Amino acid sequence: MGRTQTFDTEDVIRSARTVFWEHGYEDASLPDLERATGLSRSSIYHAFGSKRGLFDAALASYLAEIIRPRLMPLNSPVVEPDAIVEYFTGLRAALAQRGTLPADNGCLLLNSAGAPISNESAVSLTIAGYRQELTASLLHGIAAHRPELDAGGQQQLATVLSSLVITAMTLARVDNLQSLTTLDTALVLLAR
Repeated sequence: MGRTQTFDTEDVIRSARTVFWEHGYEDASLPDLERATGLSRSSIYHAFGSKRGLFDAALASYLAEIIRPRLMPLNSPVVEPDAIVEYFTGLRAALAQRGTLPADNGCLLLNSAGAPISNESAVSLTIAGYRQELTASLLHGIAAHRPELDAGGQQQLATVLSSLVITAMTLARVDNLQSLTTLDTALVLLAR
């Protein structure tokens, strides 16, 4: 007879996500993960297969709970004309709030892109999928906000804006002021 699980899987994943977000995959030690989750090493391995399995669950959780809710207004059946401005304004506010994970640590996915873990195909595919999802979401927002632009102009603006988001989220950890300035540039481009 197997052991009965006595922990909430989602709570464990969220706790581990914080450790990975603050330290990265490579520097998140098993003792750190044990302390954060309240699980023993054997329980982590039993529930997730490995540290990497827990990391994959943390990435999926990050997308589902952090990234996609922010993108949701840009992907609704009817996108409001100011949804994209609200996206950038909200992202800027989140990055301006020092002492929070996004402001102090940037983006878990993009931090992973610059780390050795990104060489693993599943992780690199997740990161590439995020970039594609971000660009597609921004394109929906641009189509609602700037309908006068032709499809090529909308695509070009979506590409530039997604690059600015990626830059801002990457810089948040090391130069928060420049991160905010980058998002201000995106807002200026949307105001034209």
